[in-house]
Amino acid sequence: MQTDTQIRADARAEAGPRSPGCSLRHFACEQNLLSRPDGSASFLQGDTSVLAGVYGPAEVKVSKEIFNKATLEVLLRPKIGLPGVAEKSRERLIRNTCEAVVLGALHPRTSITVVLQVVSDAGSLLACCLNAACMALVDAGVPMRALFCGVTCALDSDGNLVLDPTMKQEKEARAVLTFALDSVEQKLLMSTTRGLYSNAEPPSPLICKLYSWKQEGKCC
Repeated sequence: MQTDTQIRADARAEAGPRSPGCSLRHFACEQNLLSRPDGSASFLQGDTSVLAGVYGPAEVKVSKEIFNKATLEVLLRPKIGLPGVAEKSRERLIRNTCEAVVLGALHPRTSITVVLQVVSDAGSLLACCLNAACMALVDAGVPMRALFCGVTCALDSDGNLVLDPTMKQEKEARAVLTFALDSVEQKLLMSTTRGLYSNAEPPSPLICKLYSWKQEGKCC
């Protein structure tokens, strides 16, 4: 029996204005879409869409074998063309996040591969990839100590925080920040920043909390 989990929302991503600040675009998720992977999921955030497939735990090449845990790989495929520097950087960030929650010690000398296909990119792509990867891992039954989610924030020219920015908002922003957090202890698993942000300007409560987590060593 197929198990399908659907979180349906209005898929009209950019239609209609959003309230400023802490508001998200419409999102949707569907699991168990593909037959070949052990788990799969499609995640939609506004007009940004990512399809994820998980293979494993499966046999691993001897050269990549780790004796005490599973080898975790992440492959990110752009919508058009071959993976470049940006995709390789995102692969590393997503892999580090997955390794922080996947209980790889339960499947030593095996391989777990997460394949992400970008269907469309309309902003907050890394966060959408993180969410798609988490849902695909859940669908594959990979043991994890917690779920995780990704969120992207943008600081506009006036210093206002915009959650889940569109592509246009990212281009106009002074800084774009992406975070991954777990669902159990609400720890910061990953953070990456692009642009400039001054400590002299009044930060938002979210930035304050995430910065304190990083100072306390909760960020990996």
